[in-house]
Amino acid sequence: MAQKIKRTDALDYHSKGKPGKIEVIPTKDTKTQRDLALAYSPGVAEPCKEIAQDVENVYKYTAKGNLVAVISNGTAVLGLGNLGPEASKPVMEGKGILFKIFAGIDVFDLEINTTDIDEFVKVVKLLEPTFGGINLEDIKAPDCFEIEDRLKREMNIPLMHDDQHGTAIITGAALLNALECVDKRIEEVQVVVSGAGASALSSIKIFLDLGVRLQNIVVCDSRGVVRADNPNLDKTKQRFATHRTDLYTLSDALKNADVFLGLSKANVLTPEMLLEMAANPIVFALANPDPEINVELAHATRKDIIMATGRSDYANQVNNVLGFPFIFRGALDVRATEINESMKLAAVRALAELAKQPVPDVVKLAYNDKHLHFGREYIIPKPLDPRLLTTVAPAVAKAAIESGVAKKPITDWDLYERELHSRMGHDDSLIRRLWVKARQEPQRVVFAEADNYKILQAAEEVMDDKIAIPILLGNKQKIEKIIKDNSLHLEGAVIIDPRSEEAKAKRDLYAEMFFKKRQRRGYNFYEAQKVLRERNYFGAMMVEMGDADVFISGLTRKYADTIRPALETIGTYKADRKVAGMYLMLTKQGPIFFADTTMIPNPTADELVNIASMAAHSAKEFGVTPRVAMLSYSNYGSSNDPEPKTVREAVAKLKQRHPELIVDGEIQANIAFSHDLLVENYPFSALRDEAPNVLIFPNLAAGNIAYKLMQSIGSAEAIGPILMGMKKAVHILQLGSSVREIVNMVTIAVVDAQLKKKHSNTAQ
Repeated sequence: MAQKIKRTDALDYHSKGKPGKIEVIPTKDTKTQRDLALAYSPGVAEPCKEIAQDVENVYKYTAKGNLVAVISNGTAVLGLGNLGPEASKPVMEGKGILFKIFAGIDVFDLEINTTDIDEFVKVVKLLEPTFGGINLEDIKAPDCFEIEDRLKREMNIPLMHDDQHGTAIITGAALLNALECVDKRIEEVQVVVSGAGASALSSIKIFLDLGVRLQNIVVCDSRGVVRADNPNLDKTKQRFATHRTDLYTLSDALKNADVFLGLSKANVLTPEMLLEMAANPIVFALANPDPEINVELAHATRKDIIMATGRSDYANQVNNVLGFPFIFRGALDVRATEINESMKLAAVRALAELAKQPVPDVVKLAYNDKHLHFGREYIIPKPLDPRLLTTVAPAVAKAAIESGVAKKPITDWDLYERELHSRMGHDDSLIRRLWVKARQEPQRVVFAEADNYKILQAAEEVMDDKIAIPILLGNKQKIEKIIKDNSLHLEGAVIIDPRSEEAKAKRDLYAEMFFKKRQRRGYNFYEAQKVLRERNYFGAMMVEMGDADVFISGLTRKYADTIRPALETIGTYKADRKVAGMYLMLTKQGPIFFADTTMIPNPTADELVNIASMAAHSAKEFGVTPRVAMLSYSNYGSSNDPEPKTVREAVAKLKQRHPELIVDGEIQANIAFSHDLLVENYPFSALRDEAPNVLIFPNLAAGNIAYKLMQSIGSAEAIGPILMGMKKAVHILQLGSSVREIVNMVTIAVVDAQLKKKHSNTAQ
């Protein structure tokens, strides 16, 4: 099913805080009067004079080389039609975000108030000094064809109408690989296209460039087959009109066809039509949100089908984000004067080739498919594959150089790949990958504080997103009233009041089991029965007894009061290990794990080793290769005080017990993150090649203060505390967490439960 988004949630997302989704952030220091004098007058005069002498210096002294304009007149907004330029602005802002998070490209969105082609072309052309590239968006056909053609002829920066070419490039890659899977020759296949809009016609052009023969393509629009004997065809359709006079309908065209490309509307492809297609039919049903034929119906009709859709919940998603960010990245990086056919075809072939490479664990983790490999269910890469940037962008850049449109050729491709990796250390793709993984296998999550509005909001969101199956603990009448008063949609969510008569049977069973666990640890049977009336004990016992998978609490209670029931009921993974707390900090440098931040006040060397090994293991489970820095206020023996000596001892033991880990210390935090200082002073360090991403603090105070400082000053988003060492998935919220923080915590907790089940099954 498509992801459900409530109207109010969408409106709140775009309106709360700063309206919109983007802002401009300075990239240079602006703190002192000298900074401002350099940024503006009089210092700004110097780069102005340099650019006046040589206009190419604009790329050296300004942001032009990494700045793209996303431009629309709002005449074809998201398939909703002509909504106008103002109504297109949320879409253009969103497109800018995709450019930024997937390829590190900055964007200004520009909405132009004209439907006159000449005016539109004139405005965009006049903007060339400002931008390094132009992405045209949501412009109606056939205007978009003429606009793009004219601008490409008259401008000297890369320009692309993504609605036309984005889908075409992805379907081109999918076609190459689908044909390879069924062993068919591209020059022999019969192709039927349903739809004659911008995307469909551009896809046909790509298919032709890849080797499909024009005489083997039949296009159908809303009136039927586009035939050459129709005198009313426009110039664009005339080129692709068929000369066959025996074809009138889509059904006629599909007899013995090898490929169906749908860019039209839902349910136009019937099972009867599908049965008429050739053996091993290739069906790209790309209408959104509902494809030209239901996926389950298509597979039930033809067992030999290869199918792609625009949907994220099925195999082979054709998603434009596989293309445009990386195409522009490559074009900008060589200062291409255009995005030509060679560059588009290079992107097609790079995507096709990437799908045939072994899939890295980080992608398998994100999509919860350890068997993901090239074949009928995987003919194009997944959108969250981190290799897209370093595969597609270089291919496009090379094509620009070879076709003679690059003004700044790249000579050191290894260096370029490292630079691309460096650019993308700044996004939060980890959370996106974990979100995708959570959706693959939702877990039953017990919310112990379900009489709180924020908890219920979060429960609704994770239920809508199919991340989790909520179980709500608390007074049933109170919870139902909050749900009703706030129009929340939690139909089907289980509500349990541990104090109620209705829950007595479970409560008695849990009390009996709890007493067996704790009878020699200070509890008699009466006390066991009493504590099981409390939600934190009841919820934790649900997880222990297998009636739930995840326990979440702590929004309104002290940390110690929340963790104690979990420790007493579920306990630790290993009897001789203590539980530790870790925060995942989403920073501009990428995800960084902080430990211990919540549990052990003054760890011994052995406890530091356990904390570090658990944190490194957690990072690895979340798809991050751990690089561990054991922090202190000294560097490599510069102090013999007790605390640095403890850290030093822990490092030695950790390296001995886990030689596979990249780990070093004791080291000061600033040295660990300063490559030049580290190499200059400590060239032997195991952290010299890349900054650490797992930070182990010498004591709880240091870790707790560090994460709270980073969170409070706005330099990082904190997710946690993530409990490490528990036998089952138990996670404690920060006191007063926001709905977003609760949802993030649930996402991580669900993945944690998945992994714990996997390890448990493997051990058995």
